[in-house]
Amino acid sequence: MYGGVIAPPLIVGGAAGLTGTEIALLVSAALFVSGAATLLQTLGVPYFGAKLPLVQGISFASVSTMVAIASGPGGLNSVFGAIIAAGAIGILITPFFSKIVRFFPPVVTGTIITVIGISLLPVAVRWAMGGNQQAADWGSMSNIGLAAFSLVVVLLVSRLVQGTLSRLSILIGIIVGTLFAVLVGKADFSGVSDGAIFSFPEPFAFGAPTFQVAAIMSMVVVILVIMTETTADILAVGEIVGTDVDARRVGDGLRADMVATTIAPVFGTFPASAFAQNVGLVAVTGIKSRYVVAAGGSVLLFLGLFPVLGLVVASVPLPVLGGAGIVLFGSVAASGIRTLSKVEFDGNLNLVIVAVAIGFGVIPIAVPGFYAAFPDWVHVVLDSGISAASIVAVVLNILFNVITKGQKPSPSVVTAAPPVATRHHQ
Repeated sequence: MYGGVIAPPLIVGGAAGLTGTEIALLVSAALFVSGAATLLQTLGVPYFGAKLPLVQGISFASVSTMVAIASGPGGLNSVFGAIIAAGAIGILITPFFSKIVRFFPPVVTGTIITVIGISLLPVAVRWAMGGNQQAADWGSMSNIGLAAFSLVVVLLVSRLVQGTLSRLSILIGIIVGTLFAVLVGKADFSGVSDGAIFSFPEPFAFGAPTFQVAAIMSMVVVILVIMTETTADILAVGEIVGTDVDARRVGDGLRADMVATTIAPVFGTFPASAFAQNVGLVAVTGIKSRYVVAAGGSVLLFLGLFPVLGLVVASVPLPVLGGAGIVLFGSVAASGIRTLSKVEFDGNLNLVIVAVAIGFGVIPIAVPGFYAAFPDWVHVVLDSGISAASIVAVVLNILFNVITKGQKPSPSVVTAAPPVATRHHQ
């Protein structure tokens, strides 16, 4: 989960053209806010916090949208403004979210999560090639070989190591890969000594946020996805630990999510939400105490107070992150496929929903300039594959499964099951 916390700042910081020192600030802020949000979610205060063992981290669901906004004229400041506004809207709609969540069944959430993973995989590949297309060693065998080395380490740890350590395979792969990079002269940590040993995150270190309507609209779509994921995580963890989860507890958990998301840009980081990986970890380890998770949140917060750690993370060779990222981001897509495996595809148009939504989600990845001629607001909203897939999946689900509920659709070439081959005996 540590890798999940630091990956979004590295991706968005790179897309925004930040320096290594500035990316280090994003990493430190991400750790600090993730820790604070985990404490709020696990320990709780009146009306805020589900009081369940839930780790909060920087949401992958927002990465593609943030990259699209950061690549525009407003840069990182527009990203922060969009998050603040969308988070505030999330707080306001929390009491009514139970009426909205029905528009996000597994066929929608599974599709969105799959597209999130697909959208992130090209980032891992670019990291594996070196990260900078202008560099002389872009795509060199030394870079790709280093990425392959870290990938192999992740796979070996996952296969050969048992218990909790196997859950740390990605982090171990990054550490071992970095040590190997140092040995072969592919790592440069000379800038680490320039950072402060200890300091609190500086509010608005990147300047005042700016607010653009199109960027906010795009981020609101992401916030709805995040709220849906958090709701599912709260319900799942409640079942695992044997705690009754009513509407009040879900609302308190969502408010904690949205408050953390709204405040995050003040310290220079991005939307915080419950980590789905944590749900599986609670089930596997049997550690159900929210106080244990709160202790983990304290560690994250404490790490965020050491900017030098952020510089260390920012100095990790990108090929090392690329190799580990293939597993990390691929597992996100696999999680979406697992959700879709629970969806009923016979006698309905769910297959069409998934097919069209994934198609729209892949457009910005396959043809980045597809929306260049569209109005600016369309460009900002749909140039994120996640936003595009979310909108299409929700709209088609409403058309095919909500408005026409109870009406049996006519079979089509797309949805009809393949014919069973028969053999005629003479």
